[in-house]
Formats: sequence, C-alpha cells, structure tokens
Amino acid sequence: MSGVRPHPHGLRIWLLAMRLPTLTASVAPVVVGSALAMRDGRFALGPAAAALLGALAIQAGANLANDLSDFRRGSDTVHRLGPPRVTQQGWLSQREVAWGVVAAFAVATAMGAYLTSVAGWAVIAIGLSSMLAAVAYTGGPLPYGYRALGELFTFLFFGLVAVVGTYYVHAEHVTGDVLAAAIPVGLTVTAILIVNNVRDIETDRAAGKRTLAVVLGRRRTRALYVVMVGAAYVAVGALWLFGDFPWWTFLSWLSLPLAVAPVEAVVSRVDGPSLNHALRATARLHLVFALLLSVGFGVSERA
Repeated sequence: MSGVRPHPHGLRIWLLAMRLPTLTASVAPVVVGSALAMRDGRFALGPAAAALLGALAIQAGANLANDLSDFRRGSDTVHRLGPPRVTQQGWLSQREVAWGVVAAFAVATAMGAYLTSVAGWAVIAIGLSSMLAAVAYTGGPLPYGYRALGELFTFLFFGLVAVVGTYYVHAEHVTGDVLAAAIPVGLTVTAILIVNNVRDIETDRAAGKRTLAVVLGRRRTRALYVVMVGAAYVAVGALWLFGDFPWWTFLSWLSLPLAVAPVEAVVSRVDGPSLNHALRATARLHLVFALLLSVGFGVSERA
C-alpha cells in the first residue's frame, strides 16, 4: 500500500484526527443515562448537555492521544489497513496533536467543573479516571491497549461508567437498574473496538502491539464480535425479564437489521475497505441501538 494520501486541510484534518465516525461511542451512553433519568423523573437539561459535551471531549482527546502514542511506538505504518492517521501521515506535527489532547481535556475539565457544582465531588473521580484511562490506552509506561485489555476498559468506561455517570449527574445516586441497563451499551461499544482490532491484527502483530485480537487470533476474535453483538440483544431481554423494565425496552431490537452487514463483513472479510465499512456500520448500530433503547426507557417514564 502506498503511504501517500491526499492532504486534507483545516477543520477536516482535526475531524479526521478525532475519528468523527466513532464519536457515537460517546453519544450513546449519555443518551441512555439521560433517558433513565427521565424515566425516573430526574432529568435536567444542563447536566445532560454538559455530560454529552464532556464525553465527546474525552473521546476526542483519547483518539488524539492514541494517534500520537501509536506513532511514537511505531505501531502506525504505511501498511495499516485503517483510515489514515494524521501524525503518521505528517498532516499534523506531534506538538500540534499533543496540544489537541490538552484542548480536548480542557473542555472535558470545564464540563466536569460544572457537573461537580451540580452533583458533587464524585464527578471528579469519574472524570479523572476516564481521562487517565483515555491516555493510558496506548500511552504511558504500561499501555493497556498493548496488553489485550482494550476491550475490557472500553466496556467499563464507554459502557458502565458512562451510563452510570450520566445518570448520577441527574439523580446524585445510582440504582441496580441503571447498572444493568449499561451492560448492553457496553457490549455494543466494545464491538466497535473488536472490529478495529480484527482489521489491524496483522500490522499490530508485526509492530508488537498485543491486542486481544492478536492474542486470540482472527477466528476467535470474529466469534467474540458475534457474541458481543448477540449478547447485547439478549441483555435487553434480561432487562425486561429480571429488571423493572417494560416491554418497550424491546424497541432496541428494531436495530437488528443494521447488525447483518457488519457481522457478515467481520466474519468473512479480511480486506481493509470492507472492515473499515464494518467499523462505521458497527458504530452506527451502537448509536441506533442506544437511541431505540432510550426511547423505550422514555416511554416508560415514571414518577
């Protein structure tokens, strides 16, 4: 593959660096957490907006930090199958990307300061741990993304922590139902990372990046992707069967047709364009699934 690509300019470079198509991973849990707050009569617009902007800023900062760290470690090369990375392509300097991380985290910190004034000091722990996890994915002395732990941390922070944290800034407490509702969100967002790592398995192995896909191999990782997507829908059924959720929760199952194409691609394709499309399709599935789940929660609003 040639390393020469058309040079984007201005805002387009930064949108590419922040990986705009995957930012739905931040939107979905905030929407679900806010819908749960609405169901319980705890919704407030200010905390919802601040939580959304803060989550987007943290993910944007994480993506920029990942771009920079992978470049410094030699993981991003001209042979990678995914979309171009701005540092590796020379479109932004390391210094510019580093300042982008600082700017993104500054926005997240501002949102956190507001949310702390609304919901108390627990917000600081949520925000700091989320930003630390964002940087430590591929940065620092012990990057967990290089130790087959990326999927676990994605499930925890983009699923459980994000949904529960969003609900907390509305209600200032957390219930077991909220934690349970975060599980399907965590499963679908983790599927996004699995597609990414299936696509990059060969180049990651060559660069010494020990992702879960590298450890498991392509066949087992493909199976894991199918399990994650399927388990999300099973988890919704469990919410209705064992939790305090009405049948409206099954609205999320209307997103099932969107799962067909990415599942087929992940299971049967190895080329970059197909898996890049599957990555975007999985991000879209994650968002639509969460939106429908949220509508189900909103319909079942209770005092």
